[in-house]
Amino acid sequence: MKTTFKKIYRKMRSIDYWILLPYLVLCLIGVVMVYSASAAIKMQTGGSPVGYLVKQIVFVLMGWGFFGFLASLNLNKLRGRGFLWWTYVGILFLLFFVKFFGRAVNGANGWINLGPISIQPAEFSKLYLIIYWANRCAKVNDELHHPSMREYSMALFKTSLLLLLIIIQPDVGGFSINFAIAALIIMASGYNSRWTILIFDGLLLIGMIALPSLAKIVATGHIKNYQVARFVAFVNPFGTQSGAGSQLVNSYYAISNGGLKGIGLGNSIQKMGYLPEPNTDFILSVVSEELGFIGVFLVLTLLTIIICQIIRVGVRSDSMYEGLLCYGVGTFIAVEAAINVGGVTGLLPITGVTFPFISYGGSSMIALSIALGLAMNVSIRQKLRRKNQRRLQAIRQRGIG
Repeated sequence: MKTTFKKIYRKMRSIDYWILLPYLVLCLIGVVMVYSASAAIKMQTGGSPVGYLVKQIVFVLMGWGFFGFLASLNLNKLRGRGFLWWTYVGILFLLFFVKFFGRAVNGANGWINLGPISIQPAEFSKLYLIIYWANRCAKVNDELHHPSMREYSMALFKTSLLLLLIIIQPDVGGFSINFAIAALIIMASGYNSRWTILIFDGLLLIGMIALPSLAKIVATGHIKNYQVARFVAFVNPFGTQSGAGSQLVNSYYAISNGGLKGIGLGNSIQKMGYLPEPNTDFILSVVSEELGFIGVFLVLTLLTIIICQIIRVGVRSDSMYEGLLCYGVGTFIAVEAAINVGGVTGLLPITGVTFPFISYGGSSMIALSIALGLAMNVSIRQKLRRKNQRRLQAIRQRGIG
């Protein structure tokens, strides 16, 4: 028992506060902003003004629990063939189920409704791809051999199948993040250049699915596809502001209203029925309107600190597996934030991607917390190894003396 507590104490002393503190602050800001963005709408629709607040607090507490568990877990347990196989099968099943039996939200079948909560399998697919590709690339490097054609083809097929099931929901944002995670880990590993076929494979999938919709627009002049309508709104938001462009136009108004200091917490105008998803996809617009540029800058700075520290930990790691885990986690958070910021500012088409740790949502919060727990785990292991090395050096020096 004493040995166990001693190990826990040693790990607690090795916590990376450059990851932990910004994470906790962002979660708390998210709780406040979810309440601010959702309370008025809930009251207008006859619901409880604290409905989303209570759920978000539960999601945050669950996220903290998963974060702590993954931060203290033996990472080698995630590399087991059985664990990776059954995790893949589970996610594959959920993606199949959600496509054909899931609840459609904003034109996409991406959620499994479980009463008071909904699960989004594409979020957990990101975690699987981080662990799977970090393990696979590290194994090839450690064993110093090139994979056989069968291994090569199977890895591509497994990844492509996940990506295909995500894009046909359709979930372009989820596809982009999952694809970016796999592609960046492969490239960061210095793996065989043949793996770049994965990139063309992904682009081909996008083209195959997008081409029929684009052809229909050219042929008929009508927009029937929800995702294509979003793209047209991105190109000409003010020309479509009475329809698909209303989301982006009202996001512009929110950002403009906020100015430097904002109009005050809880005083947003655009959240009162103008922004369609003020507590999820467009919560950064509400932050901008209520807290101004200063509030947005604070949020982005905290997120940047987390991402930079994760990448720093990955670069300093002497284990390829641990380093690739960090690169995957950093890519997950950075790409998700970039797509959300790009959507609310009109730099990218709106794809329904939430903002990390701020937006309402249980699947997103838990998946991000698990990913961050993996990065924290790597950081703690690094610090403990460095301490042990210094201790051994000190013992050797005393022995020589």
